Formats: sequence, C-alpha cells, structure tokens
Amino acid sequence: MFRVFVNTPCRVHRTVLRRPAFPNLCFDVQTRLLLIACVALISQGLLASSGRAESSERPNVLLIVSDDQGYNDLGLLGNGILTPNLDRIANEGTRLTQFYVAWPACTPSRASLLTGRYPQRNGIYDMIRNEAPDYGYRYTPEEYAVSFECIGGMDEREKMIPEVLKPGNYVSGIFGKWDLGTLRRYLPTSRGFDDFYGFTNTGIDYFTHERYGVPSMVRNLEPTTADKGIYCTDLFYREAARFLHQNGGEESEEKQPFFLYLPFNAPHNSSSLDPLIRSSVQAPQAFKDMYPAVESETRIATKHRYAPGAKVTTPAARQRDYRAAVTCMDDAIGKLLEQLEQEGRLDNTIILFFSDNGGSGGADNSPLRGRKAQVWEGGIRVPCLIRWPAGGIPAGAVNDAFLTSLDILPSLASACQTPLPADTKLDGYDWWATLRGEQPSPRTEMFWKRRNLQAARVGNWKWTDMGTGNEGLYDLSKDPGERKDLSKQHPNVLKKVKGRYQDWLTEMAESEPRGPFRDF
Repeated sequence: MFRVFVNTPCRVHRTVLRRPAFPNLCFDVQTRLLLIACVALISQGLLASSGRAESSERPNVLLIVSDDQGYNDLGLLGNGILTPNLDRIANEGTRLTQFYVAWPACTPSRASLLTGRYPQRNGIYDMIRNEAPDYGYRYTPEEYAVSFECIGGMDEREKMIPEVLKPGNYVSGIFGKWDLGTLRRYLPTSRGFDDFYGFTNTGIDYFTHERYGVPSMVRNLEPTTADKGIYCTDLFYREAARFLHQNGGEESEEKQPFFLYLPFNAPHNSSSLDPLIRSSVQAPQAFKDMYPAVESETRIATKHRYAPGAKVTTPAARQRDYRAAVTCMDDAIGKLLEQLEQEGRLDNTIILFFSDNGGSGGADNSPLRGRKAQVWEGGIRVPCLIRWPAGGIPAGAVNDAFLTSLDILPSLASACQTPLPADTKLDGYDWWATLRGEQPSPRTEMFWKRRNLQAARVGNWKWTDMGTGNEGLYDLSKDPGERKDLSKQHPNVLKKVKGRYQDWLTEMAESEPRGPFRDF
C-alpha cells in the first residue's frame, strides 16, 4: 500500500491504492489492469517517477533562510504581512506545515541544516556569542579578539553541504549570516564554499554592519567596511545576483550547477547598544510606508536592562518594522526569481525557504505556542516552502508530513547525484518521495535540548519540558498549540516518549565528540 497526494491550491488529499480487488483473475489480466492504472496516473501527473531527481542535468540549489521569522508570517496565510514572492513560491511549489529545525535559536540551527546532524552530534549545541553586550558593555578591540564570539567555531572535521556537492562540480556561494566562527579556518571559503560576503556572528546593525560597535562584514577571508551605510538585505541580494550572473548566467562561459545559500539576517532585531535601534528591526522607509501608520513610534522603558529611562520602540512600531524587513527581504527574493526565470534556469532550481527558528519581537507564531529560544512548537516549527517543478514537486500543495532541516543535506545529495560522506553519521533522510506524495515521511521522531529545555516528538506525541516545572505531553495531531496536557491521562505514552529521549541522549553522548563545547 502506498499513498498519492492529489494537490489542490489549499490542501493535500490522500488516495490509497491497494492490491488488485480481483484475486481470481489470471496474471495477464491483472498485469494489464495495473499497467492501465499506472499509465492513467502518469497522464494526470500524479505518479512521479522515482528517477526525476536523477536526470542528466543536475539541478541548481537556492537555499534561503530568514532569521527569526514567525510560523504564520506569510502573506498567503492572511495575517496582513506582505510577501508576494514567498507566496509565489508556495503557489508554484509546496508549503510544509510540520517542518522543524534542530534548535530554537541561531547558531546550532544553522550548523545542523548545513551538516545534517543534531547539534549534540556536530558539537554546536549552544550559541557562539558574547553575553556582556546584552547589558550594555562594549568590548575593547583587544578583549573582543580573544572572546568566545571571536575564537569559537564549527569543528573542522564536520562536512557541510558545499563539500558534499563538490563531486557534482557545484560552485557554491553564501551571502548573509554565517554564525559558525570568525577565525579564517572557520569561514565559509575554508569550509567548501567558493564565494562569501556577509557577517560572521549572530547579528548586526543593518546599516553600519557592526555588532555592538564591532565591524563584522567579511568578503571571503578578509574583513571589509567598503559598503558601510548600505542596508544589508540589499547587499546580500546584490552579491547573490552577481553570483548567479557569474555562474551559469549571461556572464558565464561554463554552465556548471550552483549551490547558493542565502541566509538573510532579516527580520532579526538589530544588534546595537542604542536602545532605540536595538528594540526593533531596521527597515527601509519605503517598506515601512507599505504598512499602516502607528499611533506612537517610541515610549520610555523604565525597566530597560541596561539603560533605565531609555527611549525604545513601541510594540506597534516594532511589528511594523519587523513586517517591513520581511517585505524588503521578499522583494529581494522576487528579483532573484525573475533573474533565474529570464535565464531559463528557474524550473530546474531547487528553491527552499524556511526560518532558522521560531519568531520573536514582532513575529506571529500562531497557532503555535511559544517563540524563539523555547522548545514549544513556536520555537522549533517554522514556515517552509519548496519549489522544484523539474523534480516533480507539486504546485499549490500543502504537505503536513513530519520533516526537518536535518533532512536537507541527504536530500540535496540525492537530487544532485553526489555521494554522502561514508564516514559520517547523519540524522536526516531523503525526503523527495514524501514531497512527491509517493510515501509517508521516513521520520517518526525528533529531539531537542537547549540547556535545561528539553523536548521530544515521537509520532504525533510531543513531550515538552521548559525547565521550570512546566512539563507536559501533547497530541500534536489534535493540539498543535500545546494547550492540553495529557500526561496524566496517558502515563504510558509519556514514559515511552521520555524513554526515547533518554535513548537519544545516550546516543549523542556516545557519538564521536566534536568541539567547541564537548570535553575531550
């Protein structure tokens, strides 16, 4: 028995095909009936060939990651945010409703999507950042140079997507937020990427490109301040467009496939020691003007963590600024889609979009509970869109399969016809058959740990422990908002889920240790 997903603009219908209903018919007649059924399905475009991802022409890959975007923050979902180009990707591709990231905040989430490995396995299971600026402290250059934010990085033994795709002659570029180390040995062009322009830490001022006063933009291996004053979303678009022109576009002599990783920092809050800037998201005025005016732009924060009495942005203005930053990012994405379309490369480019973790600030995570930095669904289940017509990805579909960012590396290796690293234990699965509707997701469980925050999903059951006695068991098939704790009604289920979590902790502890956090 297998499943076929019949796609409509708003949902996925499941049709179950069973063995022939006439067991007494001779073999030849049964065979003819099956062949006729298969031909009919193929003619309707419903039976995707398992070999579509193995065509002679390797697909391009455009992997777009937003920063702290809410689960409900897509225009097509009707909350008032303007995202016409993300809506286009959804309408021409598939929207995933149960897509998870491996950690509820920046650094470990990004490490896992690039390696296909849990944070506890690849060694990045917490943030590579300094905490002192949260309380208004400005590092001297000498202090910053030896701080963990400056010297920490992804273990050099870890293999990332560009290294896995290299045997397929892929050229790889990254433009935006790296967040996996600032020393030269940790930078993208030391880890398999061919081209890099962006910042190396967890957040910056959108115009000065400084993190709490520290210049943070880098081109390949060299720091640069050449573009100071230009809104960074525009810069990352500029560099991505250049990369496309130079690699397979009009300016390119060789048509080799590309892997373009575009991790925007929008709509992450601005990293500044100025409370007014820090309390919101910077966005160009033209995109702010697309939204209704707010009654008051600022207020006085009597309990500000390091500047009592500071002037900060009002919640209404912060939501507007957040939405404006998303719409500006969406505009950049739209221009890249147009560029690929004009060059005839759009339909055989795998376009994958999602947020690195749950939303915060002005974000809308409804109907989920929680936000960034929490292991409620609102911190780890994120919006996700995928478009690839040449690969048989249905248009206008909504797929509710259990899928994760851990599945990206093995899935891209499969689509791009490159081998997986033989000496590396991966935690993801090839998802193409699931996205085409040929079979259910191979994933049945996933686990999260952020310091004392813990969570496990086994089937549709989710155990969440927020570390303060706020622990519960939830049936996500009926309660995705995690409102009704069923732990007392189903003690055996709770025991099973927590038991699988303990098994996972043991497996992670026994895996080959990786830095920078593990003691070995």
